[in-house]
Amino acid sequence: MLGGGLALLGVPALVLPLSGSPALILAACAVRGAGFAVAVVLGAALVASVVPPERRGEGLGVYGIACGIPAMVALPMGLWLSDAAGYAPVFVLAGASALAGLAAVRELPGRRPAPEPPLGIVAAVRRRDLLVPALLFGATAAATGITATFLPLAAGGAAAWALLAQGLTTTSVRWWAGRAGDRHGAARQLVPGLVVSAGGIAVLALVPSPAAALAGMVVFGAGFGLAGNASMVVMLDRVPAASYGTVSALWNIAYDAGIGLGAAGFGLLAVRTGYPAAFGLAAALMLLPLVAGTGALTRPASPARSAAAAASA
Repeated sequence: MLGGGLALLGVPALVLPLSGSPALILAACAVRGAGFAVAVVLGAALVASVVPPERRGEGLGVYGIACGIPAMVALPMGLWLSDAAGYAPVFVLAGASALAGLAAVRELPGRRPAPEPPLGIVAAVRRRDLLVPALLFGATAAATGITATFLPLAAGGAAAWALLAQGLTTTSVRWWAGRAGDRHGAARQLVPGLVVSAGGIAVLALVPSPAAALAGMVVFGAGFGLAGNASMVVMLDRVPAASYGTVSALWNIAYDAGIGLGAAGFGLLAVRTGYPAAFGLAAALMLLPLVAGTGALTRPASPARSAAAAASA
C-alpha cells in the first residue's frame, strides 16, 4: 500500500504541466491528497513496527526529521524555481521525487500475520487512553493552523523568519523528545508539551513586535515537537502491532482536524477581537483538553514495550 500511496503522489504531479484546467488541477490535487494520506499513515506505522520498542521514541524522532527537513527546504525552493523557470519543472520534480521512493519499497518488510484483528478507527476513538493523547496533540496542531494562516498577517515581514524558526525547533526537539521519552517515559512529556505550546502562542499576543513573533514561535515549536512525538509514542504503546496503522490514522486525523478547526476558529475570533487578543484567547483555549483529565496519560505501556524496556535496562 505504501507503494500505491507514493504512486498516487507522483503520477498526478507529472500530469499537471499538460494543462492549466481547473478541473484537472482539482482532480490531481485530490488524488495526491489521497496518496499523501496513505504515505504518512503507513510511514509512521512502519517505523513503529521495525524499530525496537525500547527505542520507538527516538525512531519516530528521526522519522520526524526525515519528514520535516524536506518540507522546510522544498517549499521555498519550489517557490524560487517557479519564479526562475516556471511551474512545469516544479511539478516534474515533485512527481519524480515521490516516484523515486518506489525504489526502496521492495526492501521494506512485508505485512506480518497478526494474532488478533486490528482496532477499528471508531473503536480507537472510544478508548479514552487513545483519545486523550490525540486531543492534546490536536490542540497543539490547532495552533499550527493558526500561525501558518494568520501570523503573516499579524506580524508582517517577521513572520517568515518566525515560521522558519518554529520549523527548525520542532524538528530538532522531536528527536530529543524521542530519546528522552525512551528513557523516562513519553507520557510525562504530553502535558508539558501542551503547556509550552500554549505559552508560545500567548507570547504572540504581543505582535506585531518582531521579537515577540520570533520568541513565541520558537517556544511554540519546542512544545509542538514535544507533544507531537510523545503523543504518537504513547498511543502506539497502548495497542498491539496489528493496530499501529489505526493509531497512526487517529494521530493524523487529530493533526488535520486541529489545523483546520484552529485556523477557521481563530479567523472568526480575530475579526471580533483583533490579533493580539485572539492569540491570547487561543492560548487559553489550547489548554481545554486538560479538562478531560490526565489520568489516561499515565496508563502503563503495553506488556511488549514494558518487557523490552526492562531487558534493555
